[in-house]
Amino acid sequence: MPLASIPSPSQGVWYLGVIPIRAYALCIVLGVIVAVAIGERRWRARGGTPGTIVDLAVWAVPFGLVGGRLYHVITDWQLYFGPDAPHTPIEALYIWNGGLGIWGAVTLGALGVWFGCRNRGISVSAVADVVAPAIAVGQAIGRLGNYFNQELFGSPTTLPWGLEIDPDKPGTLPGVSTYHPAFLYEMVWDLGLALVLVWAGHRFALRHGRLFLLYIAGYTLGRFWIEGLRIDTAHHILGLRLNQWTSIVLFVAALIWFWSTRNKTGEERVVGVTQDQEAGDPADPAHAADQADEHETGPRAESEDDRPADSAPPSEQAGGQDGQDGKAEFVSAFAQTGAETDPAHGSDQADEAETAAADGERAAGEKGTA
Repeated sequence: MPLASIPSPSQGVWYLGVIPIRAYALCIVLGVIVAVAIGERRWRARGGTPGTIVDLAVWAVPFGLVGGRLYHVITDWQLYFGPDAPHTPIEALYIWNGGLGIWGAVTLGALGVWFGCRNRGISVSAVADVVAPAIAVGQAIGRLGNYFNQELFGSPTTLPWGLEIDPDKPGTLPGVSTYHPAFLYEMVWDLGLALVLVWAGHRFALRHGRLFLLYIAGYTLGRFWIEGLRIDTAHHILGLRLNQWTSIVLFVAALIWFWSTRNKTGEERVVGVTQDQEAGDPADPAHAADQADEHETGPRAESEDDRPADSAPPSEQAGGQDGQDGKAEFVSAFAQTGAETDPAHGSDQADEAETAAADGERAAGEKGTA
């Protein structure tokens, strides 16, 4: 019997009338809220538009929850399917009972963020770097849910911080009352990783997704040895648990990707617009006003001011004609304009213009004859 230990909560569900309030769900929600708040603050500090991370969370959270649950059910299918399964198949949907695979949550959550970034016209890599420490903090808070559910514990231990687990919980051993608090180890690791990421981001100005890759490498490094402490049912390959192999693969992939982007430079867009705005949304008043101006102005007709300085007026280039021709043309144009703008007097002005034009032609003919 250990001299000291960490007691587990006596319950993880409270009832508000007939509505169950589950500690696991509260911890997940609190972790998301804190992560979004940290990410939002870091995004504004980088010059991004306020509210961006909140909007992206609307995409990331549902995708992440679905992905996390899918990974858990696929990798631990024996818990829900088969003749000896301790849970019924329908319980695979009971997310509030615990069971979220971080690998599936990050993968599908990243897909949701990609959709959101594409719609806003901002860089996915910039968002990933900003939220990397925030994700680590959110994970640490979410691990408290495992404490209330009495899950994610390790092998037996007599250390003073051994975790007391009820003997009827899955994964317990006969005659053993205290186990390694694997959830607590991961909490401490995640919080330490968040601090390292913040320091590294400021110290080395990591951009283009490199800080997020550092998060993946750091988390998988810790997850490998913490996973090795667990004794709950899991698939084993060559003596290692499946999640340990996943950690190895992701750790190596993150380091290779990190190294391959070490010389990558260039700006990342942190202030963007939606695709509709980039294409020119007809519903956008500003865009509509610009279109109206272009339509109203149209192609500008060439005027005398547009002619080259050394280009003489047509009347001076005619040579054999005098000012009477130009005057007649001017009178004719003026009369025609008046007819168009004033229907009541248009016909009279047109007659006067025709008479003036005829007089001009006779005068020019007489001069030519002379």
